[in-house]
Amino acid sequence: MPERQIYLLSPRELSPETIAVAFAKTSRSPESFREIAQSLTDEASARFHERWVIGYGHASVAEHAVLHIAIENVSRLAIEAIESNRLASYTEKSTRYQKWGPEDFILPPELENHPLRDEFIETVQLLFSTYAASLEPVRQVVAQQFPRRQEESDEAWDRRIRSRYVDVCRFLLPTAAVANVGMTVNARELEHAIRKFLSHPLAEVRAIGEQIKEAAQAETPTLIKYAEAVPSLAQTREALEQAASTLDLPPATAETDFCTLVDYDRAGEETVLAAALYRFGEMPFDQALTYVQHRSPEERLGLVQALLGNLESPHDIPLRELEYCSYTFDLIMDQGAYAEFKRHRMMTQTPQRLTTRLGYAIPRLIEEAGLRPQYESALQRAAQVYEKLAAWNPHVAQYVVPNGFYRRVLARFNLRNAYHFCRLRSAPNAHFSIRKIAERIAEEIRRVHPALSAFMFLPDETWQEVDANHFTR
Repeated sequence: MPERQIYLLSPRELSPETIAVAFAKTSRSPESFREIAQSLTDEASARFHERWVIGYGHASVAEHAVLHIAIENVSRLAIEAIESNRLASYTEKSTRYQKWGPEDFILPPELENHPLRDEFIETVQLLFSTYAASLEPVRQVVAQQFPRRQEESDEAWDRRIRSRYVDVCRFLLPTAAVANVGMTVNARELEHAIRKFLSHPLAEVRAIGEQIKEAAQAETPTLIKYAEAVPSLAQTREALEQAASTLDLPPATAETDFCTLVDYDRAGEETVLAAALYRFGEMPFDQALTYVQHRSPEERLGLVQALLGNLESPHDIPLRELEYCSYTFDLIMDQGAYAEFKRHRMMTQTPQRLTTRLGYAIPRLIEEAGLRPQYESALQRAAQVYEKLAAWNPHVAQYVVPNGFYRRVLARFNLRNAYHFCRLRSAPNAHFSIRKIAERIAEEIRRVHPALSAFMFLPDETWQEVDANHFTR
């Protein structure tokens, strides 16, 4: 009887393309992975990929070639485009724990030699100077609320309260602010991402696509060399932008509800419970569904208890059968909250282009620190310049929009996603903007599916309390 073996094919010893070939060949070769890898050279691996991945379209092979890409000093707006690719992993510089300097922003390439160039720079500098001037006053308010502990050093104290005051001041930072992001991705997904980057309406993102392609080809010269712009992506975007612009609708406003449950599975409870029984039984699905449909509310609650009642920790993950129930939400959130929300890439998310037309949030700590006039003046100045830029290029205009402004996002996700999102983003250490969203989404799900959502176990804090405690309006 063969002995079980588990080991690594180390990227320190083998190139990503060679590792991909070693895994691919196991479908036809009786040899071990080590033996296959030892027989390969980089040249032989390249020939394999040219023939099978590129020539015959066996693209799944490329998923075994993994790259770790460091991307530095790109705008927050560009990071949105980078992180829109679902099947990759990202870690970015946090606006919650780090502070930005006065020159930590980019000038969009489109604004070079443009009449609005200087006004853009002056407005962004105003936002950054207002941000810098707000840090210490807001810190003093927070320090009074969370005084230094006995024998706690100044450094440790600041580390403990930093996210609380930096969290608030970051509402002033525009999407032109630069940051770093680390991206771990396989070659198949990277090729798809590069095509999207090269087809993007922003010159910065297209340039990032070119640089990523150049850097990645040093490790995977064959697998992504044919990644090019996709004309249909730009054509589709332009056609739909034109169609949307002709709609005779009232001006955008944030006066509507910030969380609207647009659609949900009316039979979600029945479907989830039937799927759970189907998994552990031997019956056809329609029989399981009929069984659930004829149960009393008490009997159904017993099935829910069996399915979800053992989730003792927030880190416990529900069974996948919760994915048979989905929800669609139309959300309005500030840009800072969206920076957290976009990380949940298993959802289907459709963010609208960032504008200043939905108004902005005013954190309560800004008012308590006596900074509301400066804060509002800076954001109103950004809104004025946004309109000037939007009349010329609405995509470039997004760079001047600070985190405090609201944007719309359509999101569809299943109940399993909802458990993860609502638990994680309602936690006490989560940013208060995203806590408000998470608590409200949970409230809506509880309203339509009280039994299935009974085991979310969120904090006692309500979204109304978050709103009252952290915002002035």
